[in-house]
This record gives sequence, structure tokens and C-alpha cells, in this order.
Amino acid sequence: MADATQGSHGLSPATETLLRHYRSQVMTRRVYSLIAVAGVLIALFLAMNYANAANSGKFFERLPFMFDFIKNFLPRDPFEIFRAMFDLESPYFDGSAKYNYTASRVYLTDTFYIPHLIYQLIVTVNIAIVSTIIGGSLAFALCFFAATNLVGAGAVRWFMRRTMEVLRAFPEIVIAGMLTAILSIGPIAAIVAISLHTVGALGKLFFEVVENADMKPDEGLKSVGASWLERVRFAIVPQVMPNFVSYGLLRMEINVRASTIIGAVGGGGIGEVFRLSIGRDYAAQTYAIIIMLLVTIIVIDQFSGWLRRRLVGNQGFNYAKGSV
Repeated sequence: MADATQGSHGLSPATETLLRHYRSQVMTRRVYSLIAVAGVLIALFLAMNYANAANSGKFFERLPFMFDFIKNFLPRDPFEIFRAMFDLESPYFDGSAKYNYTASRVYLTDTFYIPHLIYQLIVTVNIAIVSTIIGGSLAFALCFFAATNLVGAGAVRWFMRRTMEVLRAFPEIVIAGMLTAILSIGPIAAIVAISLHTVGALGKLFFEVVENADMKPDEGLKSVGASWLERVRFAIVPQVMPNFVSYGLLRMEINVRASTIIGAVGGGGIGEVFRLSIGRDYAAQTYAIIIMLLVTIIVIDQFSGWLRRRLVGNQGFNYAKGSV
């Protein structure tokens, strides 16, 4: 027979009360979750209706045919992709520019040439590398003035952080569009646009790393009369450099994609060729460009991993023995 002081679950009255409150809170949370999911679904439905109306009422009608373009946009044979990639003669050449790959060769000597797509990819990667170097260098120089643990919470910190926010507030393509009126269309506008955005994006990541640095070395140098620059150079920089390099390499991957997008709107490089290839129905060139971009990103990622290992050692990449 249950004790009279115990509830229906064999619990004390206080525990029974806590159980009821817990179940009530769980039920309330479930109701709120259902309301949130229903709200998201309603908003999505309304957004789809708006998209359908803005698309002259053809959005839902054309939805089943979404992949028809990919299915029909195919080269005549798979080897045509590699002929387009390396500017080789095509057996389908009929006098039109679509299969005249050899006309686009970039000759360095009378006999040695760089394939056109590879040359344009080099231009795109150069834009990304130069932009990353310029933007990363400026972000490195400014991030220490935005870190609370180095300059306090005064006007310098506030100004630096607001400057970085403004620089990363606009996408690279928007900045490039504004700069074309001054610098005209071409790689220079792309470099300036990506560099400015890189300063804002990397600057935020950098000063957050600085703020998480161990300040004991800084306190030791400060106690022996070291200047602010000496404390930053010898106490902070050695701690944060591996993370800085890692973020910088990640940003270079992002900048390769950004330079491709800007190239599609007049910034030069592989992006411009990609836009023209799709517009002119050059399927082989389009797939060749996609493959080249994928390989480029993979190579950059592998190089990033190798360099990080060189900086921080393999111990940061290996699980401890016996860990689960």
C-alpha cells in the first residue's frame, strides 16, 4: 500500500508538483514550436506566391521544368570538354566560333601557348591572391586597434570596428559596381572591391582572435617597460598567427569565388568567359570552366591544410589515442 504522503507516481507532493510544472513547460515549448513552424510555412507559402506573381504567374508552372536546361545543355561528347579546356582542335568544327577553340590560344612564343580558359583562370586566381594580400595586410594592421584587451573601449576601438562594419556591409559585387564608374570595367575594380570587403571581413575575425589571446605574456612585457608595439609584436602576434593564416587562406577561397562572380559582370577573368559561354550555348566551355573552378578550390583547400599543419603541427589535427 502506497504511503499517504506520496502521489500517484510514488513521489512526494513537492516532487509531484515539480513534475507537473516540467510537463507543463514541455507542452508549452511544443506548442510554441508548432506555432513557429506554422509561421515559417505560411511565410514561405506567401513568399512563393509573391515570386509567382512577380514572375508573370509562371513560377509554379515552370517549376517541373527546372532541370530541363541542364539536361539539354550537354556537349556533343565528353572529350569535347577537354578540347575546350586545352584549346585543342575539335572534330565538330564547322567554321563557327562555338567549336573554334584554337583561335583563343594565348601564345607566349611562336609555338608555346597557354589555353584561353586556363589563362582566364590564372587572371581570376591572381585577382583573389592580390586582393587577399592587400585586404589581409590592412586587416592585420588594423585589428589590434579594434581589440578591447589592447586599446580598451575608447574612441579608437569604436572607430575601427565601425569602419570594418561599413567595409563588409556591402557585397563585393555592389562595391565593384560603384567603382566601375571611377576605375572602369576590369580587374582593377575587382581587386579594389574584393580588397575592401576582405579588410572588413578578416578584420572582424582577426580582432576576435586577438581578444581571446592569453594576456599573461603581455602583462610580463608591460611590467618590464615594453612599449605597446613591442607587446603586440612579441606577446600577441606569435599566439594569433596560426589562426590569422588559417582565416586568410579561407578568405582566399572565398575571394576566388567572389572574383569569378565579379568577372561575370565585367571584372575580367574566368567569370566573364563563363557568362558568355552560357549565353552563347557553348556547353563544352561551360562544363570545362566548372571543372576548373572545382579543381582550383580543392587545390587551395589542400594547400591551406598543409600550411596549417606546418604552422601548428600535426598534434592539432590528430585525435588523442583512445579517445572516443
